[in-house]
Amino acid sequence: MQDLNWDDLRYVLAVGRGRTLAGAARLLGVDGTTVARRLAAAQKLIGARFVDRVGDGTLQLTAAGERAALHAERMEGEITSLTAVLSGSDDAVQGTVRVTSVPIIVNHMLIPAAQTLLTRHPHLQLDLVADARDLSLTRREADLALRLARPKTGGSKIIARRIGVLRYAVYVATDQSAREASKLPWITYDEAMAHLPQASWIAAVAVGNRERIAPVRANDAEGLLEAVSAGLGRSLLPCVVADGDPRIRRLGAKRNLPALTREIWLLTHAQLRSLGRIEAVEKWIEQIAPK
Repeated sequence: MQDLNWDDLRYVLAVGRGRTLAGAARLLGVDGTTVARRLAAAQKLIGARFVDRVGDGTLQLTAAGERAALHAERMEGEITSLTAVLSGSDDAVQGTVRVTSVPIIVNHMLIPAAQTLLTRHPHLQLDLVADARDLSLTRREADLALRLARPKTGGSKIIARRIGVLRYAVYVATDQSAREASKLPWITYDEAMAHLPQASWIAAVAVGNRERIAPVRANDAEGLLEAVSAGLGRSLLPCVVADGDPRIRRLGAKRNLPALTREIWLLTHAQLRSLGRIEAVEKWIEQIAPK
């Protein structure tokens, strides 16, 4: 039996992270055919099957695949550190930093402020991934993550810091009168997102006041924002986003008190934190995060 090398292992690792050939291809910057061919060659070389196709069509690593991916991840971390040392780029702000968060944060907080960072560091490549899922830093699906709750997993590999607070208030379309606004139904999240604090708050208020729930629901705050601006009802939205949107206005703005607050946590992989590009992006995020 021949030995696998790093080039073989990185395809196994990418399949484990991407869960499909197309997903692995995107991570590696190749096409799906190449991934399938290299994966088949690696399995033939080692004499073991690395992946199984599950019921929903995605790929799942076998026990052998998990072991191979674990070693590949360790090698990836060592190669990343070694490359930085040999190139003298530990402190240089250059290369790619992949940041993930929920769409409302990426689209309305990070993207509008990105030009300042990129002007300051012209050799930096910023990849912003808007995803409601918690992408894994330990599997290197992202370098940095912004979460709206303290992380429960990650262990010593992940450094988590509270960097700000996201305040929520109730908003309606700008052209809605006070009388109309008080009769509007509540727009909330779909059932899959019912566990969110925002969804729980809306449900409690609607039930407590015997108010209607709108016949439209969304799976993230972006959808709620658009539904409110379209006049479909009222909803709870992050103030840092909604206050700057001329299509909507805050209810009870005179009191200027948030209906709900959520903590903003910045997550960093411990192995990468000392790199100049990671430090630069961390500082930028801390500066723009609402306090």
